[in-house]
Amino acid sequence: MTAHTAQNGESLSAAPAVPGAADEAGLPGDLTEKLGTLPSQPGVYLMKDGAGKVIYVGKASSLRSRVRQYFQPGHTDSPRILHLISKIRDVETVVTANEVEALILEATLIKRHHPWYNVRLADDKAYPYLKLTSDPFPKIVMTRKVARDGGKYFGPYPYHEPKLVGRTIRLIRRLFKLRTCNLEIAGDLPRPCLDYYIGQCSAPCVAWGATREQYADQVRQASAFLAGKQDDLLNDLRAAMQAASDAKNFERAAQLRDQIRGLEALGEKQRMVSSGSEDRDIVALAQDGDMGCVQIFFVRGGRVVGQEHFMLRGTRGVAAAETLRAFLPQYYETASAVPPEILLPEPVPDAEVIEQWLAERRGGRVALATPQRGERVRLVAMARENAALHLAEEKARIGDTAGPGVRDLQHLLRLEAPPVRIECYDISNFQGGESVASLVVAEGGRPKKSDYRRFRMKYTEGPDDTAMMQEVLRRRFAQARKEQERLDRDEPIPVKWAALPDLIVLDGGRGQLNAAREVLFEYNQTIATIALAKQQELVYIHGLSEPIVLPRESQGLQLLQRLRDEAHRFANAYHQKLRERRIVFSALDEIPGVGERRKKALIRQFGSVRSIRAAGVEDIAAVEGVGPKVAERIHQYLKDHPA
Repeated sequence: MTAHTAQNGESLSAAPAVPGAADEAGLPGDLTEKLGTLPSQPGVYLMKDGAGKVIYVGKASSLRSRVRQYFQPGHTDSPRILHLISKIRDVETVVTANEVEALILEATLIKRHHPWYNVRLADDKAYPYLKLTSDPFPKIVMTRKVARDGGKYFGPYPYHEPKLVGRTIRLIRRLFKLRTCNLEIAGDLPRPCLDYYIGQCSAPCVAWGATREQYADQVRQASAFLAGKQDDLLNDLRAAMQAASDAKNFERAAQLRDQIRGLEALGEKQRMVSSGSEDRDIVALAQDGDMGCVQIFFVRGGRVVGQEHFMLRGTRGVAAAETLRAFLPQYYETASAVPPEILLPEPVPDAEVIEQWLAERRGGRVALATPQRGERVRLVAMARENAALHLAEEKARIGDTAGPGVRDLQHLLRLEAPPVRIECYDISNFQGGESVASLVVAEGGRPKKSDYRRFRMKYTEGPDDTAMMQEVLRRRFAQARKEQERLDRDEPIPVKWAALPDLIVLDGGRGQLNAAREVLFEYNQTIATIALAKQQELVYIHGLSEPIVLPRESQGLQLLQRLRDEAHRFANAYHQKLRERRIVFSALDEIPGVGERRKKALIRQFGSVRSIRAAGVEDIAAVEGVGPKVAERIHQYLKDHPA
């Protein structure tokens, strides 16, 4: 693969055009030159904004034709694509050997960069898998990464139900006696661990335990079970039970009988959806605005052996077929199994390329089918209904994004989408001392107190509200950048700062708004930002010379007021706490011989200066590290200074 890059920091001042018309259109010279030298081979292109951030990743059979097409007048009337084009300041291309390789690379780069204008999995890194390791005596473990390490992977399992994976592991161990330990198996231990005695391991670690051949048979059975091939497995077990019975090995026959009963009980819970023995995945989509949900039913041997839904972002203005086309490579790139048939509600672009790639992954033919009649149509409809249900549940979980207050704000502020997540900032200072700031968050119009944050000023001197607002925003977005870099490296950390708002509300006026926009520019953020001034409740918006007055009865204004008041309360509470702490410690600071360690010990013992003043010399002396002489000094000082 070969990479080509063009850099420039200028902006597009008019509608983009083909390179030949670049001068008339105002297209930057560096980018114009780049468009004229693009390779004609297949590959992947990365669109970047002025800060060098990847905002879109696409693939093409001819990079030259596809990329140049974006800059041709009248190429599209899609608001989404037109908005993308207006942000492009740089294009990087990667040449690949063929379209299949480009398809794989496109999916990888989307997962790596999370481009704003691409349809992307919202949480693809979080899905757990079961893994049978490649050890001589394989063990069963849970993992969140699929690697080409010789192991066998099964899943994914629901990301919101990690306990389900644990239950499945315990079931596998009970039925097939597989180990989970990290021992180097040599069969020379004097005795097995407790797992053997409670029936969850066949003890290959001891000489009289399972042999390599016996353990390999257990692994084969467990693999068949996890792959959904229960019928074949049951037939094998019944034959083995009969053989053990004929050989008068009744203990072994009884063990196999119990194993068969357990598998039959599980099989009764699985829904038969086909009279045949087909293996297929059934994929359907529901999308609403910028959110989408894909539902997959995993059918093995004619039975639904599992299901999962995947939340998507970046679906606004994208056709359903294109959304599915974007989803399939991202999912099947790491899927543990590829069936011979995948049912879809409608044909998708690049179907032949995707089929060819999936066939290479499976090692056999794979068909993307769109059923027109019969049983398979019903299955796709059932998957679509489930996708719509999960999407509605997710929207309800994060709050009603189309609720009255949020919907009203979108209309009044002329926002492109409902502001699902709103962050409100407030500054609190008192005579230049203990200046603090607060950040409160609402999602779907409801407070999300777990995301509230408080800031103590570190770098701003004096009661300068605009400078303090800039300090708070810089610290907030610096933390977001650091956390996102760790998430991009697949580090398993909780998301605290990387979740960015759709709308920022500042307590203040034009000065606070301009100060905030400077910080947003520094961090290359295009988040809608407003300032809400007290008393007259004027709303300052960038681009408008005069503030606007929202109707008093407006639910959008009432939502802003609730957020502003909550931010003010939260900041004042923290400010008061710091002031009280400073007042307490400043009283003790005046006493000779009372340092930081003794101050902390006294406050820990008595709770306040008032309680210390009321205590006797003996009680004060009893505090660790104080002693009689210092206690007498403290008692006398507080007696002489009652204020």
